[in-house]
Order: sequence, then C-alpha cells, then structure tokens
Amino acid sequence: MRTRRDVYLNDKPWEEALAEYLQHLAAKGALQPGTPEVIPTEQALGRVTAEPVFAQISSPHYNASAMDGIAVDSAITFGASDATPKRLQLGDKAQVVDTGDPIPPGCDAVIMIEDVHFVTDDVFEITSAAAPWQHVRAIGEDVVATEMILPANHTVRPVDIGGILAGGVGEIKVHPRPRVALLPTGTELVQPGTELKPGDIVEYNTRVFGAMIETWGGEPMRRPITIDDWDQLKNTIMTAVEEADVVVINAGSSAGREDFTADLIRELGTVLTHGAAIKPGKPVILGEIKGKPVIGVPGYPVSAALCMELFVRPIIYRKLGSTPPPPQTTSAIISRKMPSPMGVEEFIRVKLGQVGEKIVATPISRGAGVIMSMVRADGMLRVPRLSEGFRAGDTVTVELMRPLEEVRQTTVIIGSHDMALDVLANHLRRKFPAASLSSANVGSLGGLSAIKRGECHCAGTHLLDEETGDYNVSYVKRLLGDRPVVLVNLVYRQQGLMVAKGNPLGIKGLEDLTREGIRFINRQRGAGTRILLDYRLQQLGIDPDSIYGYNREEYTHMAVAAAVASGAADAALGIKAAANALGLDFVPVVEERYDLCIPGEFWDTPYITRLLEVMATSEFRQQVAALGGYDLRDCGGVMYRQGI
Repeated sequence: MRTRRDVYLNDKPWEEALAEYLQHLAAKGALQPGTPEVIPTEQALGRVTAEPVFAQISSPHYNASAMDGIAVDSAITFGASDATPKRLQLGDKAQVVDTGDPIPPGCDAVIMIEDVHFVTDDVFEITSAAAPWQHVRAIGEDVVATEMILPANHTVRPVDIGGILAGGVGEIKVHPRPRVALLPTGTELVQPGTELKPGDIVEYNTRVFGAMIETWGGEPMRRPITIDDWDQLKNTIMTAVEEADVVVINAGSSAGREDFTADLIRELGTVLTHGAAIKPGKPVILGEIKGKPVIGVPGYPVSAALCMELFVRPIIYRKLGSTPPPPQTTSAIISRKMPSPMGVEEFIRVKLGQVGEKIVATPISRGAGVIMSMVRADGMLRVPRLSEGFRAGDTVTVELMRPLEEVRQTTVIIGSHDMALDVLANHLRRKFPAASLSSANVGSLGGLSAIKRGECHCAGTHLLDEETGDYNVSYVKRLLGDRPVVLVNLVYRQQGLMVAKGNPLGIKGLEDLTREGIRFINRQRGAGTRILLDYRLQQLGIDPDSIYGYNREEYTHMAVAAAVASGAADAALGIKAAANALGLDFVPVVEERYDLCIPGEFWDTPYITRLLEVMATSEFRQQVAALGGYDLRDCGGVMYRQGI
C-alpha cells in the first residue's frame, strides 16, 4: 500500500530537461539500438539498416545491349559515312540484339536499329562508324560486386529496395523497432464503443500515441486501462518495464490526490524531471526504471501529444540509430493579439491560409483538452519562454503540419459561425481535391475587421441594422469605407431559442428569459446573434441585466447548443440547425440573412470562384436544407456590390 505522496513540480526549460534526460539514458545504455534482426529486403521499407549493405553481385552482371539494334565489332565499321556508306553482313561480328541481350563474343558496340538500312535479309548498310562500347551497358555499370549500397543507420526508401535487390541482396539486417508500452490510467476511462454515463471519458489517447509511434518507426504495445490504484498501477508498470524498451504512462502525472505516476517511478527507479516549462504539458515526468525510459504524460490530449513529440519521439529515433527530421516551416503573419505567460514556452496550434502575398496564422483553441484543435491545425507556433506573446501583425515562424501548397490553396473565412460552412468545406474538397476551406469563428464584426486587416478571403456576417431592418450593408459601409466588396448570400436561417427536448420550462419567447430560475447562455460580443438579441431585447423593453447568464459567452452555435443539451443552461439564442443536431426543441424568433462579404481583389480568384461553383450545386443545397431551419432561395446571389 502507498503510505505517502511527495508533491513537487520542476520548472525546467524543456530543452534542458530533454538534454539531461538523454544524457542519463545514454549513460545507462538505454538509447542503444537492440540486437539487429534479419528481414527480407522486400519488407524493409521504412526500416533502419543496422550495418552497411554491400552488393553481392554486379548489376548488370554481363555486358548488355542498351538498345534494339545490331551488335558489332566496332573495328569493322570504321570508315562509314554519309558519303561512303558501308555494307556489312550478319555473322559472328554483326548480330541482331534486343535491349538487355548479352553482347555476343567478338562484339563491343551496338548500332541502333534506326541507324541501320537492310539491303537484303542478311546485308545492312550504315552511314557512320560505331564507337567502342556505344549503347552497351558494361558489367557493373549500376552496381559493382562488393560496392556499398547503403550505409548503416539509413532509413530504407522505395528506391533503396531496388538498389539492394539489384546487388543480389535478398535479406538485410535492421535495427529492431523499439517496443513502446502505452499505459492508460484512470478510473474514469472507458474503451471506445462503451455506452457512456456521466463521468466516463473515452480512452483514445493511447490510440493516438500508437499511431505516432508507428510513424516514428516504433512498435506500440497498448495495455488495458489501469484504474487509479497504487498497487495495480505499480504492478502494471513493473510488467511493462520487463516487456518493453520504453514505457509511457498516460495521466496521473500532476499533483492530484490520485496522481501516483511520479511517486511510483521514483519508488521503482529514478525521476529526473517532474515538470517542464511548457504550455501545455507542464506536468511531464521523465524517469528511468531498470535502465529503461519511463515517461509520464498528462491526461489531457493536447498536452499528452505535445509531450510525446518533445520527449518520446527523440528516444525512438535514437534507439533506431537515427535523428528526427527537422520540421518544415514557413513565415506567417499573426491575425490577432496572442498574449502568453512569461517563463514557459507555449505551443499554439494555428490555422493557415495565404491571403494576397502573405500567409496568415489564426490561433485555434488553446485548451489542453481540445483534441479537435489538433485535428484542425495546419501548423504549430512556438512562443518563446521569455516572451509575453505576439502582437497582431507580427511575423512569426510556424512549423507546418500539412504541405505548404495545401495551405496556399486554402480559402480563409473569418467571421460568424454557421453549420453551412462545414458542408461547404466538405463539398469544396470533394469537387476540388487540392482546395480546402479554413473557418475561424470570431463573430460577424470580427470577420469584417479581419477583411479590413487583409487577413481573409471573405467573412461570414449576419449583422442586423436596427434602423433599416436590412442586413450587413450599413456595417460594410461603416467599417470598410469605400473598399470594393461584394456581399453574396449563403443562406437565410431561423434564429430562435434552443431549449431542452419537450421544453419542460415552457419557454415561449425572449420575455421568458427574465423568469426566475431560467439560465441563459449568450454568444460573444460582436457576434451577429448577440447583436440580434440586443436589438430584440430593446424592442421588447427588456433589461439585459434581468437575464441570468446574459454575460456567459460561447463562440459558436454548437457550443451554446451543447450547453443546453448538457443541462448547463436552459436556453440559448441560436440557429435551428444546431438545435436539430443535438435533439433540442426550438422556439422561432426571426429569420435572418447570412452573407459572405468578399473583398474585390479576391472576387475573380479561385478562392472565391470555387466556392460559388460549389454553392450552385444541388448536392450542396440539399445537404444544407436537410440540416433544418435554412432557406437557400438566394444562395450564391449577389446582394450588394461596392466599388466593383
């Protein structure tokens, strides 16, 4: 039984922590590749050679014709020219050959069949002499027996397999794949596919880790879930250390009452670092048991994945006799202010897109538990430890997570959230496989501001003019001045109150939001939905302060719908499609117009013409309509032009 728990976290720069860790492991021999294994050459793709590969035969192993033609003794062709053609007869010193045929004895050159004129069946005429060894592949032209084909510690590529086989080598020695035991821990964890109850968390982290390890050349060994029990976890760790080359323990790395990982590693071996100056991922544990690396990574998926990249990946490559390839990078402009705490190096995932001559980076959610931030990310931005962050417009270096050419083909939409944009992104990719759509949800006003700063190709907007009842035009004029723009309609959509299934509280309209006990959740300031709400409240003479939860904000329709569906709120103003998606009831309030505001300089570019082409398809329109609460009567239509 566990009797005590020592709680402390270091605050080392991660590079320093990693260097100390690798030095300690190297001294223990823990980074040396294992005993080489022999595998068939044809199965060697991606494996790392454990020793040099030498050719056992020459290639070609005979003098071979490189052309279809006549193999000749070059001496008998001397003197042939256009003025004095030379006639030769097939025989010992002139024989017909095909590409790849052995050169007959007594011959040392090949005349291409195109340069030969047959006078009779066995007599031919040539108009130029053949140089010795012309069009002949000499023995060993490609590979000479005993020649080194590949060095040790070389990662085998497709072309390497051909070279090895050409040298007559059917088997090679490679470093064994490092076996990495993955230990998911936590009483709250359940396997994917389990019927969920409150408090359950689907265990997907080790599946992600396993895919990462395979990508790096290792062999993942995923273990069953271990509950938060000292003795059970101790036994699991001891077994894993015996079976694997590297052990990764997921969760339990912090300082909670059931976070046992650091103390257990310390009891069984050595803890070199508990806590690095990174965000996310600070509670990482770098330890060693019986001469083997044992790493504790946090339970939150974004933190865990970053720790795997920073601390596990280098170990895998070292045990393969290799080094991690450097990341591909690009320069980008930060789209908005990005503060960061001093003293930690923060790793922020970003969306990228080329707008005009610059690549724009827009930060995604920085939450350590938001796995979709990893799914959506195009790149990683590092904020230095001694920096307080970046200002909007700063030029930064971003590590790419997808090819730069894909980034250059991305249409960047910043502004109000709408589910139709997800449908648009899917159909865009299906119709134009090289293209993609990046959508950042900052509200309608934020989208128009992004256009003003030159950070997007278009903005989603549904801003109601309280005086005229029209949408978007007055805001475009006020915020963008005389800048050439086009407003294109995407959809008309139903805005209303999303309430629990069956509407148990009997909410019939905005007036009911002031009732005692009704909990509301709002959209962020600058969102068109927030502006609509304020307009309607003013019409009804309702003081926003009388609504419990008015100042509680979320950034998307799905986020407020999820709050209602979970019981965290009783009502939210949003679109019917979001209510339908989560099985909520819907109390209609108004139909509104949702447009795309497109700067004139992008109007005739593929970034926009592709979108318009997709919006015109029946497949796109049918799928949006099926979401519920949408009318596409003007979809793709120009609602307003300015300066074009």
